[in-house]
Amino acid sequence: MIHADDAACIGCRTCEIVCALALHHDSNPEKSAIKIIQSETGYEVLVCIQCGACMSACPEGAIYREGSVVKIKRDRCTGCYICVEACPAGVLFVHEEYIEPFKCIQCGNCVESCPVNALSILELES
Repeated sequence: MIHADDAACIGCRTCEIVCALALHHDSNPEKSAIKIIQSETGYEVLVCIQCGACMSACPEGAIYREGSVVKIKRDRCTGCYICVEACPAGVLFVHEEYIEPFKCIQCGNCVESCPVNALSILELES
């Protein structure tokens, strides 16, 4: 699972660009599955914790778990966005170019690109 140290984040948003490139081959941060939110006290990093709440909510069975990662079967998704509403962390994202929502797939590219090591990968026990 990707873990974020909000206190270490400097808000450079490199992770957003790298994520959008990995997921959608586009440097548009609106297509990123990791979001950096500025607050009065610093930055908050929003990234999926693989809890599976979206999986339970999906009426089409389009969301499944592969190992410790929750994934979306694009060909089964109807774009109802019930999963987006069910996500307790608000980390299932939509973009007007896609019918199906998208989320972190734990590729780790954001972790490798973070210049201040605010992101890391925590191994989950299955």
